[in-house]
Amino acid sequence: MNEKVLKCLYDIKFAILEIDSFFVGREKRFEEYSKDLILKRAIERDLEIIGEAMNRILKEDPLFRIDNARRIVGLRNQIIHGYDSVSEENIWGIVVIHLPKLQKEVDLLIDS
Repeated sequence: MNEKVLKCLYDIKFAILEIDSFFVGREKRFEEYSKDLILKRAIERDLEIIGEAMNRILKEDPLFRIDNARRIVGLRNQIIHGYDSVSEENIWGIVVIHLPKLQKEVDLLIDS
């Protein structure tokens, strides 16, 4: 794996860790997320970073194997271009279900 791809994997890792840090000292519950505009926007920003980093990886190596890579880029595009159709429930599902899986996958790639 080349340095550009590795840097992007680290960007993804750090964005996921930052999202996790937003919940230190507070409950990780949808109700808390949905009523906190600053938290929602911060998470969306980190998801944009994750999607852009994934897009750069795929431009560098179109055959790079990472689960849901195209969907991750698609989420980034939706947040940026379809900002008025972003669903709080979908974002929350990504945060609690998909990001932990992505973090494990990225950690394995970085360590290999």
